[in-house]
Amino acid sequence: MKRVFLAASFFLVISVPTFGQIEPSSTRVISADPSAGFFYPYYLFVPKTAAPAGSQKVEKPILVSTNNTGTTNDDLSVHEANVKRRIAQMALAFGKLGVPILMPVFPRSSSEWTIYTHALDRDTLITDKKELKRLDLQLAAMIDDARKRLAEEKMPTDRRVLIYGFSAAGMFANRFAFLHPERVKAAAIGSPGGWPIIPKGEHKSRMLRFPIGTADLETVAGRKLNIDQLRKVRFLIFMGDKDENDSVVFKDGYEPEDTDLIFELFGKTPLERWATAKRSYADAELSAEFRLYANIGHTMTPAIIGDVAAFLDSAMQ
Repeated sequence: MKRVFLAASFFLVISVPTFGQIEPSSTRVISADPSAGFFYPYYLFVPKTAAPAGSQKVEKPILVSTNNTGTTNDDLSVHEANVKRRIAQMALAFGKLGVPILMPVFPRSSSEWTIYTHALDRDTLITDKKELKRLDLQLAAMIDDARKRLAEEKMPTDRRVLIYGFSAAGMFANRFAFLHPERVKAAAIGSPGGWPIIPKGEHKSRMLRFPIGTADLETVAGRKLNIDQLRKVRFLIFMGDKDENDSVVFKDGYEPEDTDLIFELFGKTPLERWATAKRSYADAELSAEFRLYANIGHTMTPAIIGDVAAFLDSAMQ
């Protein structure tokens, strides 16, 4: 069964020229470059405050937010049109942070709908389809490419990024931070599909495989959880207490056996599971704040956007 995720609704219209010399407050489109490790284009917004001032060599982080179209479509142009809107929203909401903003144009296929690319699900890690596989590594390659381009314009950037996402994009941000904690300074994760990945491999003697937990990270991603690096990442994980959007119950989000295990161990609704997830992060000594918003459903409000911006700003200090 397929579903549509709701999304935050704040819009700004901007033009999107092709990549050339970076100009302040501009959005550029960088074409796919398989030789550099990414099969899809990405968009890069550079605010005026990210431009270098004289000989200033401050390494600012890039703010990364992956795309979440909210539906499936085999036409990549549909997803790219959504990215054009969403990076404009990001520029409006977070432009005052003064950091570059990167958003990939990742596919979300109708014909391969069980591969939930926009959430970086298990299938995305293990699929044999080269262009869909390991979008986490493709995103890391995009970040490296953007850093190189910005450095050429005398805009040095931190290797560790800020990453933000809501709903499926929140799931992607959450999982990317666990897979690549050495690449992440801070992660703001909104409503991550009913269950954030937790930093443990078992619970009550039951194995927690990815993306429930981290038991088989080495099998699916070729690397074990680096808990020491993960403790250096600041997390803000938030949800509305009326949010009933639950990826756990859908076949594109979780395998049936994983759904059953989550229900058995952690509860049948996102709110029921919240306390256990929060405790798991605390037990692992992660720097994580879990914030529950009263009387809010599956949506972003201006107040929540302000809180996310404040969190990201504090993470840069």
